Amino acid sequence: MLDDAAHELRTPLTVLQGHLEVLDPTDPDDVRTTRTLLLDEIDRMTRLVHDLLLLAKAERPDFVRLERTDVEALTLGALERARGLADRSWVLDAVARTHVDVDPQRLTQALLQLADNAVRHTRPGAEVGIGSRVHDGHVELWVRDTGAGVPSALRGTIFERFTQGDGEQAGFGLGLSIVAAIMEAHEGRVVLDPPGATSGATFRLVIATGGLW
Repeated sequence: MLDDAAHELRTPLTVLQGHLEVLDPTDPDDVRTTRTLLLDEIDRMTRLVHDLLLLAKAERPDFVRLERTDVEALTLGALERARGLADRSWVLDAVARTHVDVDPQRLTQALLQLADNAVRHTRPGAEVGIGSRVHDGHVELWVRDTGAGVPSALRGTIFERFTQGDGEQAGFGLGLSIVAAIMEAHEGRVVLDPPGATSGATFRLVIATGGLW
């Protein structure tokens, strides 16, 4: 992981150095353009460091704080928060009217990460669904999109750190590994549904019902 992290940081650092070396401080337009670009690169590095710190914290026993949680309220809350991510047709697929012992903040974080991924791989106005259900002795929460779907070459490694897709919205490849860490801390798992008849991807958070009531 350290080798991969160093590799990911090397590119924005090279960008910073390269643009500062050729910057003409007497040219206001050059200064303004370079400032915008460098601030964007610094923001990317900040997000990478934040994600790495979060993954490191996932190894600590206090990473999740379990409490009796209303799954319906958690689902609706995640949907409302997701609406602020981007212009998409946000849909409530279903809700599980039950309670389970989880960390609601961490699960909401995981759902929003999945929702952010869905935004990255869909166009404005595209449908993105969020839902929950009780199924086969587990509580499931999911995010589905109507994008191009996950390439078959990535399906086996998509939850590994620094696994990146193609395109400018690929990111650092840490988002799904953070989701996986959150679910591991819950003794649950995150799964990608098999390819269906329609395009898109559906990611599910699966938790044993345990103390369900």
